Amino acid sequence: MIPWLVADAPFPPPELALADPNGLLCAGGDLSPQRLLAAYRQGIFPWFSDGQPILWWSPDPRMVLFPAEFRISRSLGKTLRAGRYEVRLNSDFAAVIDACAHTWRPGQPGTWITPEMRRAYTRLHELGWAHSVETWVQGENGDELAGGLYGLAIGRMFYGESMFSRRTDASKIAAAHLARFLESRNFGMVDCQMYTDHLASLGAREIPRTEFAARLADLTADAGPPARWPVDGAAGDWHEA
Repeated sequence: MIPWLVADAPFPPPELALADPNGLLCAGGDLSPQRLLAAYRQGIFPWFSDGQPILWWSPDPRMVLFPAEFRISRSLGKTLRAGRYEVRLNSDFAAVIDACAHTWRPGQPGTWITPEMRRAYTRLHELGWAHSVETWVQGENGDELAGGLYGLAIGRMFYGESMFSRRTDASKIAAAHLARFLESRNFGMVDCQMYTDHLASLGAREIPRTEFAARLADLTADAGPPARWPVDGAAGDWHEA
């Protein structure tokens, strides 16, 4: 059995999360900005489907990316240097989260980015906590959104939520620019939540939950009000892996 959150009840300690399914901690509560920010500061995130209660997770081990360790393959480096794509920050958050919600993923019959989740994270974006990184390309009818990702920034910690791609490498381009942007601003870690081969190919790796919690506490210790991000790209010279 897992605890049920009511009213303003605090989250249980993450170390009490189940081993099977890995990381399931509690259920209930709401998706208010206050609840979500409290969750992320403790390394907890919501993940549930339509028809389910809100489920909160803290898996062990935790998949993370250290910005300086982002891996640029030879082919991705070639694409980045070609400069055919434009990368923007926060120019169309709604379009990014909507595209992520409607992207089919192997082994997932539906989406966990429900309308309720989209409303909650859009509100976090309006408050300055949630951000999008977008890859744009020139199409027949003007600029087209080719790929991107979104997540939250608290202090020097970024929490990746989801990404999508409509053209080859479009989401990887967004991730590469995000890593460069975060490194330039002294961010220490990106939370990728759970292992996937795709994330591992980009340089992400698993660490124990205890280590994740210690790093998280340090990176968010002095977090003040949300910092506004510029609406442009984090361009730079790219090198092959």
